[in-house]
Amino acid sequence: MTTADFFDIRTRNWRARLAISVDLMRELSGYSDPRDLFQVFSRRMGQLFPTSRQLTLSRRGVEPPDVRVTRFNLWHDAADPFANFDQHPTHTGGLLADLLYADEPRLIDDLVIDPDDPAMDYLEGQQSLLAIPIFEGGVAQTTLVLTRDEPAAFAPEQVPELVWMTNLFGRAAQTLVLSEALQMTYEDADAEIRAIAELQESLLPGETPTIPGLDIAAHYSTAHRAGGDYYDFFPQPDGSIGVLIADVSGHGAPAAVLMAITHSIAHAGDAPTSNAGGFLTHLNYHIAGNYNRTSGSFVTAFYAIANPTARTLSYASAGHLPPLVFKADGSFSSLNRVQQLPLGVSTRQMVYPQHHVPYSVGDGLVLFTDGVTESLNRHNEFFGTDRLHTLLDRRIDSSSEVLVRVLAEIDRFSDGVPQIDDRTVVVVRATE
Repeated sequence: MTTADFFDIRTRNWRARLAISVDLMRELSGYSDPRDLFQVFSRRMGQLFPTSRQLTLSRRGVEPPDVRVTRFNLWHDAADPFANFDQHPTHTGGLLADLLYADEPRLIDDLVIDPDDPAMDYLEGQQSLLAIPIFEGGVAQTTLVLTRDEPAAFAPEQVPELVWMTNLFGRAAQTLVLSEALQMTYEDADAEIRAIAELQESLLPGETPTIPGLDIAAHYSTAHRAGGDYYDFFPQPDGSIGVLIADVSGHGAPAAVLMAITHSIAHAGDAPTSNAGGFLTHLNYHIAGNYNRTSGSFVTAFYAIANPTARTLSYASAGHLPPLVFKADGSFSSLNRVQQLPLGVSTRQMVYPQHHVPYSVGDGLVLFTDGVTESLNRHNEFFGTDRLHTLLDRRIDSSSEVLVRVLAEIDRFSDGVPQIDDRTVVVVRATE
């Protein structure tokens, strides 16, 4: 196929033009790296439209009348034309600036260059020139300069097709450049999120505590790499155990940061972990007063203290879902919802009251976050609390049994639908 075949737009030549176009598009479609795409396009266009010199001018990172030369076909070792712009030579004024800042195609049949013009280093001995602007946002950010040794060597009727072909390629290459930059940014952000997730996981209990008279099991999973769910244990000198479950509003890194802040406050030396209401009041005092003034985030929390000697449960709630209570006889109920605001919503003067209930051997408590009840199935239905009730409406012999049963039922219900929120479940059961 000759060069004239492709640019001959007479009807008899349409099949040849179509074959060349399809072959070129098929080859270009095999590349995702803009550098490879550029090499293929340059090689194929060189076959279709032979030229002596090819020069790429750019205005990126410079101001008029400065011009940056990002590619020249006679260079042997050239910098990446799509990056590291400061490594490319820059020139001021002259023919190169005229071509770049004209923002329109230029066709010169009898090229004459002043010996002092910066263009002389690239175009000496050339007599015909075609400048093709490549537009971005209506401005020629880049201009492709093509030359030949003989005068009047470019056919004017070929220029319109070359302009739109070159600009379409330029848009495709720029899209790949942006995609590559986006991928790099994503990988950097993902690495940071992974680091946050690892730090967050290190703040959670490494294992469930062993407390005589209590059987404890816990599960924690995030919807994203980092999440806002939080659970913790606070052993007391009298043999009691404090159990905290919390859920930060939102998802991802912002929620993980507030979760880490909550953990830090909870483990501060002055935190009154032996008093359920006082503990949540303490958390709210610091979150509302120091960390939540502009973010608008908040934390729902439930804190319970189980005393296996007295067999009493003291608890307080900050807008969290009420835990479920299962009995040794196979019945179940919910702890009364305590209508108090989440942590960080009200002022630091907010006081959270403490409540007390007795329990017996075989009784247990299931604490969970809304990632459990709001698990979705393929019909876009919520898991809800009724299914949790069904799982507890029978005799239960261990906390791990409850945990396994709940997680298995969520998996069965979801049927492969991805987890959309963090899930935390903590089960505490009274034993002999």
